[in-house]
Amino acid sequence: MPRVRRAGLPSALFRHLLERIQDRKVPAEDLERLAAWLDKEPEVPEGRWYKRFPGVTLCGEGEWVKTFLEPGQLPAGKQVH
Repeated sequence: MPRVRRAGLPSALFRHLLERIQDRKVPAEDLERLAAWLDKEPEVPEGRWYKRFPGVTLCGEGEWVKTFLEPGQLPAGKQVH
């Protein structure tokens, strides 16, 4: 199983994630929780996956984080913990 990559994100993907953080007003507490989760170098499925935080859902595919969803938006893929 792949591990989520923290470094080497393509610049377009990095900009997209920053825009989603701003647009969806991701709470600072959730960003702290995300950083702590990433520090554990989590394993994720090969395909689509998601991780729920109290104020946002993180979505990814394989080793890449792809976007943030607001509460009420439905994620696709397998939930990771």
